[in-house]
Amino acid sequence: MGGVLVKEIACGEYVCKRIQLLYNISMNDKMQAHYRQIKKILLAILALNWLVALAKIAYGLNSASSSMTADGFHSLSDGTSNLIGLLGIHFACQPVDRDHPYGHKKYETLFSLVISAMLFILSFNLLKNGWEHLHQPVLPRVNTGSFAVMLFTITINILVMRYERRKGRELGSDILISDSMHTRADICTSLAVILSLAASWLGFTILDPLITMLISLFIGFSAFEIAKQGSDILCDTAVFLDDNRIKEIVLKVKGVRACHKIRSRGRIDDVHIDLHVQVNPDMHIDNAHQISYRIEEAIKTSIPEITDIVVHMEPQEKHRK
Repeated sequence: MGGVLVKEIACGEYVCKRIQLLYNISMNDKMQAHYRQIKKILLAILALNWLVALAKIAYGLNSASSSMTADGFHSLSDGTSNLIGLLGIHFACQPVDRDHPYGHKKYETLFSLVISAMLFILSFNLLKNGWEHLHQPVLPRVNTGSFAVMLFTITINILVMRYERRKGRELGSDILISDSMHTRADICTSLAVILSLAASWLGFTILDPLITMLISLFIGFSAFEIAKQGSDILCDTAVFLDDNRIKEIVLKVKGVRACHKIRSRGRIDDVHIDLHVQVNPDMHIDNAHQISYRIEEAIKTSIPEITDIVVHMEPQEKHRK
């Protein structure tokens, strides 16, 4: 009788491990497909950002418009951030290894902070440039071509920003979301440049350096938003989850009597949780172990964003509030 019980437990253990292995293989395939999508999006946006940047810089230098040239370098930094994003994605899509048992996804968040740092530096340099031109004014040459270039680039940026933000939310990508915020700042600054060009056309040349300084503040604010979002993830700020939904899933697993102390951390597409589960105090440890496997499988199936679960098993009678 005892031998049969041991065989049944061993068989159940093998099935649970086999299910876990197949799940991990499936998740790795999905992760690779996920990052391939992000790479394609970043490459397409990189080409558009550099087209916009070159148009603004060339026309800005030719017309001696500091605000237009500054906006062009802002757009150029968009392209640079795309390259940083591609580098971050390269590291983030690497599979789990001995040194990174939780995977590499936080590299995407880390590289979004690099984009934030770039924006802070750009913001400072533009603020300095605007201040210098405020004391040593340069008369810009404004014509209809200036307005045509700005309207053309704004149209492209609006399309890019909306597409990138939508895809970022769909794919749960920090890089795409932070880069769309970068592009949003580019749209705001481009609108400010158009106002500067109009003011210069009417003879109010002092507005050109003032708007350059305003552009720098827009960029600085975008950098702050990206930095805050990334630091929340790296500092293990709790991820918003419906605890009641998780409890409902866990309590449906046969043998579970109660569930409590649910904690979460990580990215919105890579959530790690731990929870305490109460079972019959007389339950054999092997049965409790199989229940923990079933709990993991049930949660991951219902909420795919949750990728790692630690289940703390407790005898119900010893639980204290």
